Amino acid sequence: MAAASLVLGIVSLVVAVFFNGYVWAGALCGIVGIVLAVLARKQAPSGVATAGLVCSIVGTSLCVLFFVACSLLVRAVKDAVSVAIG
Repeated sequence: MAAASLVLGIVSLVVAVFFNGYVWAGALCGIVGIVLAVLARKQAPSGVATAGLVCSIVGTSLCVLFFVACSLLVRAVKDAVSVAIG
């Protein structure tokens, strides 16, 4: 489970940085990675489980941050266009 959490954490980081249109998928991978890392650390604490936990948390945070930023940007552009049009 530790290796799976590490892989999912890395996937969530890659999705957050390179595939901004799919941040929901990165957040989902990150959340599953967090759950797997916590379970792996309870069974047998290891460095791989800790690395998976850290990568998953950072990846999920970045995905959520980019989603919120894009949502705010779209709203601001929509408001600016509606003001410009009248």
